Amino acid sequence: MIKSMTGFASATGAHDVYSWSWELRSVNSKGLDLRLRVPDWIDGLEVDLRKSLAAVAARGNVTLSLRVMREDSTGQVSVNADMLASILTAMAEIEEQAMDRGVSLAPSKASDIAAMRGVLDQTTADQDTKPLAAALIAQSATVIQSFDEMRQSEGAALDAVMHAQLSEIETLTAEAATIALARLPEVTANLRRNIANVMDNVDGVDEQRIAQELALLAVKSDVTEEIDRLGAHVTAARDLLAAGGSVGRKLDFLMQEFNREANTLCSKAQNTDLTRVGLALKALIDQMREQVQNVE
Repeated sequence: MIKSMTGFASATGAHDVYSWSWELRSVNSKGLDLRLRVPDWIDGLEVDLRKSLAAVAARGNVTLSLRVMREDSTGQVSVNADMLASILTAMAEIEEQAMDRGVSLAPSKASDIAAMRGVLDQTTADQDTKPLAAALIAQSATVIQSFDEMRQSEGAALDAVMHAQLSEIETLTAEAATIALARLPEVTANLRRNIANVMDNVDGVDEQRIAQELALLAVKSDVTEEIDRLGAHVTAARDLLAAGGSVGRKLDFLMQEFNREANTLCSKAQNTDLTRVGLALKALIDQMREQVQNVE
């Protein structure tokens, strides 16, 4: 089964004096990019969450946000003197450079400085975060499972769409083969005329060069290889979808090959019906490639 790189899950929970909310989402990405915003004062939590996410997601830009709130007010707030001194020094330097350049800055308020990370330390009577971490990790399994199930569901929908598109490509390829066979007399006549034109101007021309030119004329009108490759690509794409797993990048590379063959088919067409089919193939391949961009 294939998965989509798009997914979402959320949940809330509580334990003792703590309550929290989860939000987990992912979008398309070339590789796996895990971005976790979790409280750093809960030991070991981020490491466990990264392992759990990596176990279910092979590609995608995955963002996990966890907000934890303490419901009681027994904690005391103190100023981190070292951090405050560092911030005040940096602010003084910024203001000095701004004045040198004639830039006027708005006065800083104590509340602005207090909101900066690390300025205020909050201590609580109970510093043991192990029970809280255990409760969070237990619920994270449910959140991640819900997230993974949504990616699987999206993947099933993508699978159905792409199988239908492959069937359309197969139908158009068969139509191209029929048209190519029907236009054979016309192509043969054109080739004979071109050969006659070459033979009328053979004086002083190397015979090997003439043979090369004739072979090139024949190749430019033959679309057999392109049709055969399109059929092979359809089979390869179906095999990848059946294999499942993280096949998005392989499918993306395969779509490039699909597009290359459709382009060549159009350039060799020399026939309005074959050109029409070639353009329809290009449009359909482009639509399928958009779906492939969502596959893990």
